[in-house]
Amino acid sequence: MADSREELHRLLDCIPESDVPTVRKVLRSLLDPVELAIINAAPDDEPESEDERAAVEAAVADPAPDVPFEQIRRVGREARFASSAGG
Repeated sequence: MADSREELHRLLDCIPESDVPTVRKVLRSLLDPVELAIINAAPDDEPESEDERAAVEAAVADPAPDVPFEQIRRVGREARFASSAGG
């Protein structure tokens, strides 16, 4: 996998500057919509509150297993379907 990413980096370095916007659009189109929203989100420039700091510490300390992304997507799809079906 590292070889594939290294090849992509080499290819990107060879792209003419005039084509960079097009390549950026193509690559972004391959991303998950949530990842794309995160990339495009404005930076958070507000100071972190004590409540936020405590929440982050609690989340980092939580030994609960990670939730697979596919499970999150499935739950999201089910919720959208239920809301669009009037349920």
